[in-house]
Formats: sequence, structure tokens, C-alpha cells
Amino acid sequence: MPTILRQGPYRFYFYSADGDEPVHVHVERDDRIAKYWLGPVRLHSSRGFAAAEISRIAKIIKEHQKEIEEKWNAFFGK
Repeated sequence: MPTILRQGPYRFYFYSADGDEPVHVHVERDDRIAKYWLGPVRLHSSRGFAAAEISRIAKIIKEHQKEIEEKWNAFFGK
């Protein structure tokens, strides 16, 4: 599970087995987790995050979307 970005309390990462899925990123903070699809950025699933945090995380992902996609492509060889 390579960490690709840390911002504030959030860790953004991929699972190594996710290469067959569309581009996405997992996010965790403490015991909370979420998964966001990219292109366009949208929430796939969440456990424990409040609505305000879901929006905050989506904004961070949008700000770093190009970087996340580049890291996805490099990691999965796409």
C-alpha cells in the first residue's frame, strides 16, 4: 500500500491489487477510511468521515489529481 500523499491528518494511498480497477485513491485518518474515484473525482465509499470532511478530502484530491493519476500510472505501469 504505497502512500502517495499526506496532507494534514490524511494519508492517501493505493492498494497494490487495485490495478484492474479505474483510477482511484484510498484515504485514511485514524479509524476512518474512504475511497474516491478520479476522473471526475467522486466518492465511492466512506466509513466514519463526516460530510464536511468528505468535501474537504475531495477538494484535496482535486488539487492533486494530476499528481495522483501520474503516480497511479507509474505504479501500475499504465
